[in-house]
Amino acid sequence: MFATKAKELDMSSTPTRARSEMNGLYLTFVFAFSMLLISPGPSRAQESTPIAQQIAKAYGLDSFGQIEAIRYTWNAELGDLKLSHKWEWSPKTDTVSYEGKDKEGKEVKATYQRSQLGSQSDAVKNVIDPAFANDQYWFILPFHFVWDGPTATDEGMQKLPTGDASAQRVVMKYPSEGGYQPGDTWDLYVGADKRIEAIVYHRGAPNPPPKLVIATYTDYKKAGPLLVSTDHHGTLDGKPMRLTITDVSVKLTGSDNWINAQ
Repeated sequence: MFATKAKELDMSSTPTRARSEMNGLYLTFVFAFSMLLISPGPSRAQESTPIAQQIAKAYGLDSFGQIEAIRYTWNAELGDLKLSHKWEWSPKTDTVSYEGKDKEGKEVKATYQRSQLGSQSDAVKNVIDPAFANDQYWFILPFHFVWDGPTATDEGMQKLPTGDASAQRVVMKYPSEGGYQPGDTWDLYVGADKRIEAIVYHRGAPNPPPKLVIATYTDYKKAGPLLVSTDHHGTLDGKPMRLTITDVSVKLTGSDNWINAQ
């Protein structure tokens, strides 16, 4: 059910092997990335609900078009398993650069355009790009609720799943058909400032776990116009986990300078 060895990241695998190992390793953390992620963008904003817009705007959605490039490192801990993925993403061209390690601890680097994914290696198609989609959901989750257009329901003030305080509970539900993980549901616990304080993720598909993820959204930092929660504590199917986002910086259109998150 859970991957416990970093060696499962085999960048030289055959397609079948790569898919199998990604299921054991990355899908532990992959929550809900849809086929829409192939070309995400603000053009889908008109299909989202008002509450999704309000939350996403608190994270800088209105200024997202000013961003030329984004850098960040996604780090995960689940028991003995530790992962780290370094990304650089240019949203306007959907160009991705990745740095990580293979099963022997050797550095692996890749740069590709997601629109040309079909011409990439099996490692990029079956391991690196799915990891990018997963990590991006953690990084800019509110934007995807605007771009993807799930159904949103405001359920009023509810007790947080991670403490005694209360927050506005907003349920985002993906349709039962279509997308990569149909039927996924996200319970967002949102503060008065429209920042997410905690999430509960319910997997809709019958394929391998996780089925239930509970996580906090804390240690907010801002890089240019982009607001990011950089620390997530919680559980994955009852087992402790921690995810952090480090080394966040953005480059704005017309500038060569990187703005570090503070």
